[in-house]
Amino acid sequence: MRMRDTFIKPMHPEGIKFVAIFAATTFVLSLLWEPLGWVGVVLTIWCYYFFRDPVRVSPQKEGLIISPADGIVSLIEKAVPPAELGMPDAPLTRVSVFMSVFNCHVNRSPIAGKVTAVAYRPGKFLNASLDKASKDNERNSLRIEMADGRDLAVVQIAGLVARRIVCFVDPGAVLRTGERFGLIRFGSRLDVYLPDGVDPMVQLGQTMIAGETVLADLTAQG
Repeated sequence: MRMRDTFIKPMHPEGIKFVAIFAATTFVLSLLWEPLGWVGVVLTIWCYYFFRDPVRVSPQKEGLIISPADGIVSLIEKAVPPAELGMPDAPLTRVSVFMSVFNCHVNRSPIAGKVTAVAYRPGKFLNASLDKASKDNERNSLRIEMADGRDLAVVQIAGLVARRIVCFVDPGAVLRTGERFGLIRFGSRLDVYLPDGVDPMVQLGQTMIAGETVLADLTAQG
């Protein structure tokens, strides 16, 4: 049976220390009072499941922009990309994907291209489903130059309980569509700023699968 068909998924290395902490705490709780130990077991399993890193197969058609995160489309609107990326000060279509604490939190590149900027900015920890979270919350932004010379921005945004944004890439990195570039602990959101003139192919409330669900098609004719 293939790994993607099983309930048990591989875990991202970022989660090893957290599962170890949960397991150690569970052991101590079980010594104090057995029912607490069982609560710890459930939480340890949840922690492992939170850091799951399942195999994903991205569509191979040229020009497809793929969801960078698992979750629900929470916002579709016009907005100016983060100033720290140095992109033109003009509104672009922004698609926001909200991740709950039960979603997989490994983030994947929405398109193939070269990372020309990575910019971290500290901020607040508001509920990531709110519109103002894009402006006020702690975030990490990537600017990706595609093969046709156009730019796409993808932004990791911390949430109410997310206190750590992790980015695996630096400026100059060349990413494949669906390639892992980061994760966020524990519940958060990703924004994708589509190139000018590109319309989203998703709707509010739609469930997204990182690395697989198509957000937009650069080759589509308006």
